[in-house]
Amino acid sequence: MEQDKIRTRAWVLHPDIKSNSKRRPAEPALNEGVALAEALPDLDVIGSNVVRLPKAQSGTLFGSGKINELKAVFKAEDIDLVLVDGPVSPVQQRNLEKAWDVKLLDRTGLILEIFSDRARTREGVLQVEMAALSYQRTRLVRAWTHLERQRGGLGFVGGPGETQIESDRRAIDDQLVRLRRQLDKVVMTRALHREARAKVHYPIVALVGYTNAGKSTLFNRLTGADVMVKDMLFATLDPTMRRVELEDGPEIILSDTVGFISNLPTELVASFRATLEEVLAADLIIHVRDISHDETHNQAADVKTILTALGVDENRPQIEVWNKLDQLSEEEAEARSQRAENEDGVHAISALSGVGLPGLLRDIGEILQGVRLRETLNLGFSQGKQRAWLFREDIVESEEQTEDGFEITVLWTERQKSKFNAL
Repeated sequence: MEQDKIRTRAWVLHPDIKSNSKRRPAEPALNEGVALAEALPDLDVIGSNVVRLPKAQSGTLFGSGKINELKAVFKAEDIDLVLVDGPVSPVQQRNLEKAWDVKLLDRTGLILEIFSDRARTREGVLQVEMAALSYQRTRLVRAWTHLERQRGGLGFVGGPGETQIESDRRAIDDQLVRLRRQLDKVVMTRALHREARAKVHYPIVALVGYTNAGKSTLFNRLTGADVMVKDMLFATLDPTMRRVELEDGPEIILSDTVGFISNLPTELVASFRATLEEVLAADLIIHVRDISHDETHNQAADVKTILTALGVDENRPQIEVWNKLDQLSEEEAEARSQRAENEDGVHAISALSGVGLPGLLRDIGEILQGVRLRETLNLGFSQGKQRAWLFREDIVESEEQTEDGFEITVLWTERQKSKFNAL
């Protein structure tokens, strides 16, 4: 009989540093840190707490009194791993691990660990590996077990059968070069796919939003797909794309992307640029918000900051979706819906129940197609290329053959008309 896998007993700390200009509300931040920890399947979160500090200590982050106090707690609770919801320098990490006799991960390390556990495609694996190497390049205090594996954890947390591999910056740089070459091939393939889609003129609609905002639930509802949906952070990592035919609208390619998070590690933003290029190439961006979350406004601001960092044009058409009406009381849901109706480009919905989706779909169609005009064209027999293009665009309402060619009635947008005239 197979033995149960030993689970790692973890404790989450959120340092609430008074002097930090990017300080977040402590309790919601701690809750998010716990949710991140719970997103790893092999962790048991035994406890958590906020540690209030006037300023961070350069060598140990926390003061000596707090270190001794926490050491007693960790020993009593038999803690194996401490997760610090914030940045921890290599020196601080080594000193705290020595003082507490535990392994320690900061926020970036934890997110990388989650991403590694979730990556399924070759592209996702490569991107996580590159991000982890960039993160660890200046640390060199970990076993590089993840260099020997295809996927499934980076080895930060630890486990049976680990092999200690002495690694230096040159070895890491060599590995980064190798991974970057492999990723370049993936990027090239993705670019070819984009070019192929561009030839058939399918508009791309990208779903973006804070992690666990309900993007995958909305994606599944609109496409009939079966993308994994769980009430956890980063349930979706690898991008998924499906074709959707809008009623009285164009066919579109809908893209479900990785969720964003506050203080998203810069290593991840850089490494996942290949995936997030789908957002840059999108004709329309749908920003999905969890409107029931206490921090919904701060989450929305974080998403907008990351979109700006990626280089998304401010003039790119966007729709803001206030999701999870089903999580609100009837009165709150009604108030949110009425407020959304009074704001341009905002829709209040429940991806779970389907409330508000017809209006959202109509808006998507109108933005992508614009106002459609009905016109009658007279094409000569020699204009076979133009006639074929009209049928390929699926905008022909009727056609009659005449002595000189064809009389064709079309329903099209100004954009399609311009493309036709350019043929």
